[in-house]
Amino acid sequence: MKSFLLTWLGTAVALLITANILQYFDIGFEVDSFVTALIAAIFIGIVNAFIRPILRILAFPITLLTFGLFAFVINAFALWLASFLTPSYGFVIEGPIAAFLGSIVLSIVSSVINYFLRVVE
Repeated sequence: MKSFLLTWLGTAVALLITANILQYFDIGFEVDSFVTALIAAIFIGIVNAFIRPILRILAFPITLLTFGLFAFVINAFALWLASFLTPSYGFVIEGPIAAFLGSIVLSIVSSVINYFLRVVE
């Protein structure tokens, strides 16, 4: 239970950091507050747990042909879908470029945060 809460908080913090980094590019990646980030982290977790595996199976031939680069598109779509499910909470991604860059930055920031959280445990 402790690791679940730490992962949830880590994802929310990573989402806030990603939004702050991407605000300089003005591409439409917005997270209003920490509460919004917590809610969005729940929806990102749900999408990653249920929908993303199905997408990965269906897109396996394309991913194989592109030597794994299509996985970035799948991650961007999963992130956009999570923002689509939470528009009234203040988590907004406007367009495919924002979703693509957001998924890349979010994965890097989230990896760093989760590394430090594992060291703390």
